[in-house]
Amino acid sequence: MDMFSKLTNLFQQALETREPSVNLLDSFVEHWKGITNYYIETTDETRPVKQTDIPWRLKQMLDILVYEEGQQGPEETGPCMEYLLQHKLLETLCTLGKAQYPPGMNHQVLVFFSKILVQIQKPMLHIINVYRPVQKLVRLCGLLGSQTEKEEVHFLFVICTRVKQDPYVLNYILEVSLTDRLFLCYFPSQHGPHPRLSPLEQKPGEFEIKHEIINCSQTCLGLQKCRVARKACESLLLLASLPEEEAAECLAESTPLCQLLVERLCELYSQLPAMLDPTEIHSFPQINWSDPFTQDEESQSFPGMALYIFSQWDMLCPGYWMDHLTKCLLVPCSLANLQSETYGLILIIGLCSRSEMGVLVNTALLCCMVRNVQSPALVEELVLFLLGRDTQSELCLDTETHVLRYHLIEHCDHISDEISITTLRLFEELLKKPYRDTLFNLALRNLENRCYVTHTPGGVEDNRHFTDPDHDGENDELEEDPFFTEDEFNSSEEQLLSRSQLTREPRCSGQTQAVEIVNSFLCLVPQEAKTSQHVQGAGYDTYVHDANKQFKECTALTQAWDWSEVLKPTESAISSSDFFEGHFLKILFDRIGRILEQPYELNLQVTSVLSRLALFPHPQLHEYLLDPYISLVPGARSLFSVLIRVIGELMQRIQLIPNFTEKLVHVRRQLMGLDGETGVDHVTLLQGVIVLEEFCKELAAIAFVKWHS
Repeated sequence: MDMFSKLTNLFQQALETREPSVNLLDSFVEHWKGITNYYIETTDETRPVKQTDIPWRLKQMLDILVYEEGQQGPEETGPCMEYLLQHKLLETLCTLGKAQYPPGMNHQVLVFFSKILVQIQKPMLHIINVYRPVQKLVRLCGLLGSQTEKEEVHFLFVICTRVKQDPYVLNYILEVSLTDRLFLCYFPSQHGPHPRLSPLEQKPGEFEIKHEIINCSQTCLGLQKCRVARKACESLLLLASLPEEEAAECLAESTPLCQLLVERLCELYSQLPAMLDPTEIHSFPQINWSDPFTQDEESQSFPGMALYIFSQWDMLCPGYWMDHLTKCLLVPCSLANLQSETYGLILIIGLCSRSEMGVLVNTALLCCMVRNVQSPALVEELVLFLLGRDTQSELCLDTETHVLRYHLIEHCDHISDEISITTLRLFEELLKKPYRDTLFNLALRNLENRCYVTHTPGGVEDNRHFTDPDHDGENDELEEDPFFTEDEFNSSEEQLLSRSQLTREPRCSGQTQAVEIVNSFLCLVPQEAKTSQHVQGAGYDTYVHDANKQFKECTALTQAWDWSEVLKPTESAISSSDFFEGHFLKILFDRIGRILEQPYELNLQVTSVLSRLALFPHPQLHEYLLDPYISLVPGARSLFSVLIRVIGELMQRIQLIPNFTEKLVHVRRQLMGLDGETGVDHVTLLQGVIVLEEFCKELAAIAFVKWHS
């Protein structure tokens, strides 16, 4: 009992003698004076700031400000905050941080600024005694030799977050180049300016350039910088995703963001070595800008690292950035226009070079860039840059006014097979992009008037659908037609052929049967030149499955393009003698005409581009590429007429090769990896025949799927 009484008395005494409540303002001022007194009393200028009480006092001041705000109303400003603003404490701290006195003070100032902007909920960046020191501190970020990259980029990220919450304050912050500092944080130039050499001017194996780029690569994308780089990118995305039109315009027009991104892309492009393997470029995986480079040491060789940096920036600038930067088109258009003006000039020089290796590498890099671009704004600018704005029909003897388009199309028929393959791959990537003018520029502007069709003297036109038209007749009802059943995509080639011959009746004059089109392509290659029946799983039905999927994707891509399903009538005022398929289709047809003489890989790429064109649901394109029964004007050719000529040549050459079918089957099995390599003669011809057969089956499948859809 006595012990309990003593404890009670002690508690009572403690309560009676406790200190009165501390005045927040007095405490706040005391901590600030403690910081300023350090500079008056200290004699050791080399003593690190962490060994002083400055960090502790700054933390106490922050805690007081946060607590005070919690006690105030939403429209009130507490005495401690008033003291901080009136006495320009942030200005003083910024000056101390810039002086780095005591050593490490900049780190403490950055942390204090970041925390006060995060933890104080009331808007602050519009107050002059806040945004002025913030501007000064922004200027200290991203400088050479900085040891506080992490704190700097976090400070900038906090500012961008506050701007995102209140876009109005962007006008105050952008009096200094916030985007410039963020850009430097993403890619600090710690090794000085890099030589702006094109890949063609770099000497293979030049150790100095390799060493410089490796050092720069490791500095920028090494593990010690990855978090800083990602945080800087996140900050820029916050700024650029502001929904307000004024903010987006300010960012695009009043900051160096677009200029910096494009200049950096050009700089990285110039650092790529000439010895890059185009195959590696094509197979290089699409990466996310936020993913660190964590591949093994062997993959971090010089070419691989350089390509990684470029592909990351390439995707970041034109592709990823354009998709995520802003909901407003101001920033994408500014960046797209600027990129075509600067980066485009470098590409023109590379693509028009006399060096085959230079052309090959530049084309492969351009193809990689096109593949990664997803932004509609940049796709449009890229197509206009590569192909131009011409909308008139081409003439055979026309001089190409757009230099880059001319060179790219000519490169599809280059003396170097590698350049031809790479350029064809580039056009295939362009045709995969959701921009209708690509197709119009390359083909439709020459086909839209149907000058390839013999004009009917009486003016009666074949106004048919390229899909199934409305017509009467019970034999034409899809629901009752056994040719179109639930198992249609599981049918074999022989079943489809036999069923089509038994169930379909010819249509009225001028309307080509879809099944006749399918059969025309399937029966085009002579039986002795076919290998499908000798190899399992090589039938026509496999192409129907693939064509069905690809056509759905292509239809979804072009859904908003407002294409008519009805063929446009030919105009009597337009002379059919003026028809020219255009330089692009001419090159493709010329290549198909030489399918028996070209390398296997080249044939695959040519047929791939033509198949892509045939998939588009446009009536003129469908008619010109997939209708064997159109009546062509003299001198004109269609895809089917070109194939007919190839078959005629093949029939002559078959007679000169003994055991032709056996050799053909053997080469087919070799290509499938079923037979080993043996010394078979006429390999190029035999491989061409195999590609020809497969291409005809693919075209038949596309025609079948498009009609049935």
